[in-house]
Amino acid sequence: MSIQLAKRLLTVSDYHKMAEVGILDEDDRIELINGEIIEMSPIGSIHTSRVKRIMRLFHNMPNVEKYLVSVQDPIFLGKYSEPEPDLAILHFREDFYEEKHPEPKDILLVIEVSDTSLGYDREIKKPLFAAAGIPELWIVNIEDEQVEVYKNPQSGDYVNRQDFKRGDTILVESLGFEVKVDKILG
Repeated sequence: MSIQLAKRLLTVSDYHKMAEVGILDEDDRIELINGEIIEMSPIGSIHTSRVKRIMRLFHNMPNVEKYLVSVQDPIFLGKYSEPEPDLAILHFREDFYEEKHPEPKDILLVIEVSDTSLGYDREIKKPLFAAAGIPELWIVNIEDEQVEVYKNPQSGDYVNRQDFKRGDTILVESLGFEVKVDKILG
């Protein structure tokens, strides 16, 4: 016989209050996902290298002044979730999102760099981003040396997935920008 205990899910507001009063340390690598505080994996040098490579690529895209490249910053995905993706490409705002974190309407692309977090990124974060209506998600799969591109969110998942390997080029249609996979993987 299994016993089902009631959970009290934290809201984004609860989460922020916990940080304000010092219950959560700002140096903790955590994020709020579906009402639960999740400890993120430590970041290794390969992971940070890929993030820096991607950041540099997007800082050099055409019309970069129309966008912001957000690196490991929170995004607001509703009452119970505030993930911190490795990168998010946002519509530019004069206040640089000072008043509130970006929300789905502000986000063009989310990128997760995955080594030890691949299963978590695919099984937990991908459906979360799709349910929020984020139009495009990339998972940079370090182990398989590929970039998984997910598009067309519907009913909590992405309808289209395409895998890009070394030698391939990814077209980011919403930005009119092409990215060579080799430039991401190094």
